[in-house]
Amino acid sequence: MIDAAASMRSLDRAAAAAAAASRLAVWAALGLAAMMLPAQAQTAPQPPRPIEIPAWFATSFLDLTDELKAANQEGKRLLLYFGQDGCPYCRRLMEVNFSQRAIVDKTRANFRAIALNIWGDLEVVWTDGQQSTEKQLARQLKVQFTPTLLFLDEQGRVDTRLNGYWPPHRFEAALDYVITPPARRNATLADYLERHAKEPASDQLNDEPFLMKPPFDLRRKAGAKPLAVLFETRSCRACDEMHTEGMQRPEVRALIARFDVARFALGDAAELTTPAGGRMSAAGWARELQVSYTPTVVFFDDRNREVFRFEGYVRPFHLAGAFDYVAGGAYRTQPEFQRFLQDKAERMREQGRTVDLWR
Repeated sequence: MIDAAASMRSLDRAAAAAAAASRLAVWAALGLAAMMLPAQAQTAPQPPRPIEIPAWFATSFLDLTDELKAANQEGKRLLLYFGQDGCPYCRRLMEVNFSQRAIVDKTRANFRAIALNIWGDLEVVWTDGQQSTEKQLARQLKVQFTPTLLFLDEQGRVDTRLNGYWPPHRFEAALDYVITPPARRNATLADYLERHAKEPASDQLNDEPFLMKPPFDLRRKAGAKPLAVLFETRSCRACDEMHTEGMQRPEVRALIARFDVARFALGDAAELTTPAGGRMSAAGWARELQVSYTPTVVFFDDRNREVFRFEGYVRPFHLAGAFDYVAGGAYRTQPEFQRFLQDKAERMREQGRTVDLWR
């Protein structure tokens, strides 16, 4: 016979999962409604801004016994994220750390990630079968900061915790530490970080003389220069290298001069007019374009169409190649960018020029 109580618990968890999935939609609707209120009404307290959780986080019924089994079957471990809407450090974790491909790839390959609300009322089943709510579990696990990340071992016990926001250079080193099986660790996390954490990336966006100034009207007119839009984040080492190495080279500067170039931080509230004529924030446009990694460069032609983009870490040869691919119009006749690069490298070799795809 079917266990009626178990069946009811399953239905409750399904309802809770549906509630969790709709929570962001509700906040978004509230935000839209607030925009439509008269100016005098907008002085009322506003709900905290929702934190957008990456799509690669697991959609979960929050039965962590089931999640633990699933993680073990996938050869991964559980990663629990405790956050709250309106938390600027949670937003920075999502928009800065989890916009960098190396961090995302490493996290996805090794962990099954679950998001919980430190103040939430959704039912949670802990790895030992004990039932509680999100906020009760947070208290039980002594979660005092947001964000807090708990990395569980294969038995469902807390192996390592990261309290508060960790900048990318330390966060990635901590990931490497946690990924290493405990039996093979020969240092504490603090000692490991002291030896292995990279130098921090700049906490400021890199400035360039060719970047457009506000107001940002990105619409193109026929015959105008093509548009290159850079999406970056602070504390992004790949963004720093794109500027300090790639964009300082004469051949790259010469190609960039053939474009209008705009740059926005992921999550930037700056208002802009898109090439299509829409008026929105840079953050909203980035979501519409489905920009997930930084740096990302999106190219538009003089008919306001996106014609090419690249995302993530690129070395100077590929950076120059991307601008050349669009500036010269090769994208119209050669739809394969890698083929274009191969042909470009071969022509350079025939001219007696050294080609180093990494440098």
